[in-house]
Amino acid sequence: MAAVWLGWLAWAPAPAANLQISPVTINLRAGQGATGISLQNMGEAPVYGQVRVYQWDQKEGDDVLTPTQEVVASPPIIQIAPRSSQMIRLVRRSEQLPATELTYRILIDEIPKDDGPASGVDIRLRYSVPMFVLPADERGTPVLAWTVYKKDGNWMLRVHNSGTQRAQIGALELSNAAGQQFVIAPGLFGYVLAGKVREWRLPTSGEADLNGTLGVKANINARPLSASTVARVD
Repeated sequence: MAAVWLGWLAWAPAPAANLQISPVTINLRAGQGATGISLQNMGEAPVYGQVRVYQWDQKEGDDVLTPTQEVVASPPIIQIAPRSSQMIRLVRRSEQLPATELTYRILIDEIPKDDGPASGVDIRLRYSVPMFVLPADERGTPVLAWTVYKKDGNWMLRVHNSGTQRAQIGALELSNAAGQQFVIAPGLFGYVLAGKVREWRLPTSGEADLNGTLGVKANINARPLSASTVARVD
């Protein structure tokens, strides 16, 4: 099956969802072969769906998912009674210790019973849970280079991670030489995977003064970071 580009995929569940998932991020140590994820149906009706595992990569500045058998979900089909829970077991098939962090997405689709999980239509809700297999040397860190530039009249952010661990970016703010602050995201903004480049269109006006050297403040993997970047016009 071809890779799936993810510019359209919303990874956060809708607030009215009855399905609660724990944990919301999965970390598997290099020598650990399996883990689990708990699905709890908080509603008064059964929940039906399917669980699929994708390799998570970043190409041409965007996220892309490709079906994989490197990690297997069991059971792949779910049926959870009201006010009940089900454990999904995630098994990594390779025992090789990775030198760089491996990244996956666990997609959980709620599907009406009449359609059945094989039809792939009328998906009620889709949940995407990130899964990381840590490298053999867990001391690795993200190493980020930030670039703000203009494209087609819009301000863009490009972040290159040359480290061996992903960077989860949150609470992102930019500030210009005049001290004007631009809040880009008060909470989670996105991920840059190890050794990859990710690009975003910034939620600012194209007329915003983001030229010259900018200050960057963000939480990277829940730790505060301050840096600088130089804006440029493409």
